[in-house]
Amino acid sequence: MQIDFKHRLSAHCESGVSSNLLFHYGVDISEAMVFGVGAGLFFGYLPFIRINHLPLTTFRCEVGGILKRLTRKLGVKIHFEKFRNSEKAMAALDRSLESGIPVGCRVGAYWLPYFPSAYRFHFNMHNLVVYGKEGDDYLISDPVFPEIQRCSHQDLVKARFAQGALAPKGTMYYLTHVPKDIDLRGPIYKGIKEVCHRMLKVPGPIIGVRGIRFLAGQLEKWPRKLGKRKASLYLGQLVRMQEELGTGGAGFRFMYAAFLQESAGILEENRLLDLSDRMTRAGDLWRSFAVIGARNCKDRATESDSFGAMADILRDCALKETEIYKELLTLVKK
Repeated sequence: MQIDFKHRLSAHCESGVSSNLLFHYGVDISEAMVFGVGAGLFFGYLPFIRINHLPLTTFRCEVGGILKRLTRKLGVKIHFEKFRNSEKAMAALDRSLESGIPVGCRVGAYWLPYFPSAYRFHFNMHNLVVYGKEGDDYLISDPVFPEIQRCSHQDLVKARFAQGALAPKGTMYYLTHVPKDIDLRGPIYKGIKEVCHRMLKVPGPIIGVRGIRFLAGQLEKWPRKLGKRKASLYLGQLVRMQEELGTGGAGFRFMYAAFLQESAGILEENRLLDLSDRMTRAGDLWRSFAVIGARNCKDRATESDSFGAMADILRDCALKETEIYKELLTLVKK
């Protein structure tokens, strides 16, 4: 049993799965466009939520938010389902495959056997597409791997019912209706407005550009407050979230710049090209922060690589992004 499904490599699992599922039904939409229309860009420093006992910093919106906003804006219907019983969950998956429907699943990446050991940790928000079954093995289109993967029934059950923070609870989803003609102009405007609102106008100190400044203030206190070892662990978690977890680099800033560039052509709005360039430069700043952070974590930091210097880079990121979002908001309000 195998559906004719086109596997395409992506940077980020949720936007990659969304793009690939839509492509299966005849909508050729890029990962960057999915991310932008789905208003995926975000920043939040959430020290009260712990992943592997370390505070959570997120550079993207809530899990599943990109797919839900994207499908709503495009007029695509999608069916979501969660399960308490693993046998019922796998039976529902098999029924969909037998009906010729590729199925998105949210899983715990740690339990997927094809993940290299160096990249395995307990991350329960990974997305993939199951598009077939041969014997006991499921055929997997995992968008962050270049080739098709296989996963046994037993391993897929473990991954779908992984325990811990943000447990997937067998979540599966599939598209039930895709319009023949989709006009991206309206969804692009709406997606940009949502991101600008979140980054500039959400109250409180931990979200958006205010959150970046708050993190800067906390980060420069970490060595004194936590000690060198724990400060390095906190910093390592931050860098991992920014550069490794499907962001495409720089906490999704490069991917959002690609979205703005593509949107400039669709909307015939050249000012978006300039804003795309500036978002790329903001991404370069984030990457400079990650490089210094990595040197600190590996105990190779020079005198100029202090936590204070890294905090200053974050404040510069917040300043540059504030200017970009304000201009974007003015542009889409016209």
